[in-house]
Amino acid sequence: MDSQTSQASQPSPSPQSPHTFQVDLRGLVDLLSHHLYSSPKVYLRELLQNAVDAVTARRAEEPGAPARVRLYAEDGALRVEDTGVGLTEADVHSLLATIGRSSKRAEGLEEARSDFLGQFGIGLLACFVVAERIRVVSRSARTPGAPTVEWTASDDGSYTVRTLPDAERPEPGTTVHLVARAGAAEWLAPGRVAELARDFGSLLPYDVRVGDEAVTDLPAPWDRPYPGPAARRVALARHCHDLFGFTPLDTIDLSVPLAGIRGVAYVLPSAVSPAQRAGHRVHLKGMLLTERAEQLLPDWAFFVRCVLDTDSLRPTASRESLYEDETLAGVREALGERIRAWLTGLAAGDPERLAAFLSVHHLGVKSLARHDREMLRTMLPWLPFETTDGRLSLEEFAQRHPVVHFTRTVEEYRQVAPIASAQGIGMINGGYTYDSELVQALPSVRPGTVVAELDAETVTAHLDAVDPAEELALSGFLAAARARLDPLGCDVVLRAFHPLSVPALHLDDRDARHEQARADAEAQADDLWAGILGSLRGSASRARLVLNHLNPLVRRISALPDPELIGTAAESLYGQALLMAQRPLRPADSALLNRAFIGLLEWATHGEDGQA
Repeated sequence: MDSQTSQASQPSPSPQSPHTFQVDLRGLVDLLSHHLYSSPKVYLRELLQNAVDAVTARRAEEPGAPARVRLYAEDGALRVEDTGVGLTEADVHSLLATIGRSSKRAEGLEEARSDFLGQFGIGLLACFVVAERIRVVSRSARTPGAPTVEWTASDDGSYTVRTLPDAERPEPGTTVHLVARAGAAEWLAPGRVAELARDFGSLLPYDVRVGDEAVTDLPAPWDRPYPGPAARRVALARHCHDLFGFTPLDTIDLSVPLAGIRGVAYVLPSAVSPAQRAGHRVHLKGMLLTERAEQLLPDWAFFVRCVLDTDSLRPTASRESLYEDETLAGVREALGERIRAWLTGLAAGDPERLAAFLSVHHLGVKSLARHDREMLRTMLPWLPFETTDGRLSLEEFAQRHPVVHFTRTVEEYRQVAPIASAQGIGMINGGYTYDSELVQALPSVRPGTVVAELDAETVTAHLDAVDPAEELALSGFLAAARARLDPLGCDVVLRAFHPLSVPALHLDDRDARHEQARADAEAQADDLWAGILGSLRGSASRARLVLNHLNPLVRRISALPDPELIGTAAESLYGQALLMAQRPLRPADSALLNRAFIGLLEWATHGEDGQA
């Protein structure tokens, strides 16, 4: 009903003149619905917050006052009743007519500000996101004998205030009536109201009901008594599945009493990317604040999803996320410490569960260990690394090898791993996320450990040199091979190494690759850029094709009398070595492989024709 009809239907005082809000209400509704709030559903949270704040305010003065909130929904209309502190006519004008003015007035309640969730004025006006008309009937508990007051507002920005007979609201408290705006009736439907009330208010400390159905479900699952640890684990796993849709690998209790935080962290059962931002569920004084809190935990703890209740963290203006301040930073550090302690406890007392956890989430622990030397020391026997001896922990690998060699990239590891293993050189693949950093940090937590990066020079130095007389006899063969590969920026050397089945090994390092990239760019650039790139020419060592003198195929090729055929064979060995190292091929490398393949076919078919 409109304000005129409402006034005519009441047998009391004459209506007062309409007032207008001290803002552009239509602009405010657009701001709230399109820019501040993520969904119209937050209107119900605002109503619940106002009701809970009113009850809290009354109980600050009357500890034994009733604490009830009731919601009654019919299609297109909603009524919310509370037994809170209520409002006088002066309160209505000052709190509802001015946006942003808080209901936490100084008269006796300033000391209780930390107990409130929101601001009454803007919280109620947020209901215009779904309502075309709002009617508030309230009676103050603070002012004895205060009459019942009615505030009726429309989405055109006008409102009226008047007093009513006490029979309209015989007890202190407030009743809010909403009438849906066009196209928004679904948000006030009984089923939707019940669903939203349960979602937002399940942990509220008062008796909240939708009709006769209880909304609150206290104590929280993590605070309930259980017959034993196994029963608690099963109950929390069910709670996790209901909230997040997965059965957790494990559960971590989160308790920070100084920050008023209680809750749990659920360990994800499958691996996730470190770049994936975790969404945590945060309640503020029992009211759901957000399901997508991203800044609650340290970045390394991306393997858990949290649900908790707090009374100390500050919400943003929309009350849908957390305000980044010193308190949140301290809470983030404290929660990270709880997860760190859980990991340490597993390492000390439950190695099987730790192994199961690390098989899925070792990346998160490695991320933590980069900056936490104590955690690295604790996890040394457990964190897996790819090595030439198989998947081992750093501790086990360091016990086997006096020098811990590693490569910085996966490509470098693939180049030399088979050869290094055959030569008895232990090597760790440091090309995966965080691995090279952790290997280099090993001496700081394991004194006496020697760590060295394994590059092409080191590998070549470990390969056996060929007898000088034999190498001199093959000088013609080596000269023909070097001449053919020189345009590709690759030298040819002769060594003897195992396994015998490997005819050639392509070795380079980052400096050599950078120099090759510069040379390729110089060859394709115009005169100006070619001159600039030429001035940047470095003295880095070139890539090397290491031919295995022990390999029978290399021996047969070295005995060929035709320099052209030797060059074609050298190109073939070069291409095969690149493929074995799983290196990406440049256009020049692809052209070389094609040319060598065709050349060998021509030589083979030419030989058959000659025999014929």
